[in-house]
Amino acid sequence: MAQHNKLGQQGEQQAEEYLKQQGYEILHRNWRHSHYEIDIVALKNEVLHIVEVKIRSSARFGLPEEAVTKKKFQSLLNAADEFLYQHQQYQHVQYDVLAITMQKNLEPEFFFIGDVYL
Repeated sequence: MAQHNKLGQQGEQQAEEYLKQQGYEILHRNWRHSHYEIDIVALKNEVLHIVEVKIRSSARFGLPEEAVTKKKFQSLLNAADEFLYQHQQYQHVQYDVLAITMQKNLEPEFFFIGDVYL
């Protein structure tokens, strides 16, 4: 497995654990429809959270949250539209970004940005 794929899998596992510690119920991880994907779909206080997870092993190429571009966010909105079409029971939705920096031999750093809209 390529190193960046391994980092991505580790990061998504870290993201899931972090969100659970913050009181989120994880409903789906890597939910897919067609060519769209939602990293994490979670529920907290009757609000559905569509979470984009970005992981970096260093800030060499920028902070992980800087990788959420307008194009990426639009893709997330398209995926969320389909998810909400398939799961119409959710009334309140929020889009979040969870940025994780995972440097070797250090504890992961989490930066949660809630209620994002670009």
